[in-house]
Amino acid sequence: MAENSKSDFDNSQDYLMESEDEANRLEVKTDPAALRRQALWCGIKPGMRVLDVGCGVGKTTALLYEMIQPEGSIVGIDFSESRMTYAEKHYGGKNGIEFYRQDLNESMTGLGEFDLIWVRFVLEYFRRESPDIVRKLKNCLKPGGTLCLIDLDFNSLIYYEMPEPLQSTLAKIMLTLDEQFNFDTFIGRKLYSFLYDAGLENIDVELMAHNLIYGVINDKDRFNLIKKIETVLKRVGSVVQSYPGGYDQFYSDFTKYLVDSRRFTYTPLLICKGTRPVAD
Repeated sequence: MAENSKSDFDNSQDYLMESEDEANRLEVKTDPAALRRQALWCGIKPGMRVLDVGCGVGKTTALLYEMIQPEGSIVGIDFSESRMTYAEKHYGGKNGIEFYRQDLNESMTGLGEFDLIWVRFVLEYFRRESPDIVRKLKNCLKPGGTLCLIDLDFNSLIYYEMPEPLQSTLAKIMLTLDEQFNFDTFIGRKLYSFLYDAGLENIDVELMAHNLIYGVINDKDRFNLIKKIETVLKRVGSVVQSYPGGYDQFYSDFTKYLVDSRRFTYTPLLICKGTRPVAD
């Protein structure tokens, strides 16, 4: 595999998980039942105007759209032109659902105001900018509206019993993503403080397991996790060169561990919500 330096990915809008299969991965990995449970906890209701931030291929947007009917409307935003085209083709064309290309580092007030803003698995890709993004999103809330942040903590780090060389190399990979690619392995623990610092009220937090895998792995989880490691290794291939046997052996050992029915892994998922003060 060709190794890539940080300079190859200097574009601030470069998406860490970009690949030819990313649209398919996003489609496959989205669990409608889990998403609906999380959205209900966040307070989604029929008739709301909702903003889906970092909507990707639009599947989540479409699921949320169903939950706000009748008379609700939703806007999905993402920086990727190709994914906005995909979302419009597969999920657009309905009254009350719109997709726009949007840079999260720019003002979003032009989108109007929303009853609920949904930010799921987005801030992990913006380690430096996350607090400012949250402040910008607050300005898009109606007074009394809800901002809901959902993300992972200890991302890809909790396994039992993963062989030590594999575990330590995986930890190095995650550290490299944080330091060189603006990723945030520990974003989940920060979400409450982001809402607090932005001046939101009535903040609430829920903790649950994500990617809770034991026994025989299902096809969806296997596809998602293998595609993730394949894509990430294209970014940080040099990190695994010190692994015994190099890149090929690391990939082989990781996939072998992943399909071992004795393996146990999960990632903590944090859901945080807060409301914009009515008098703000």
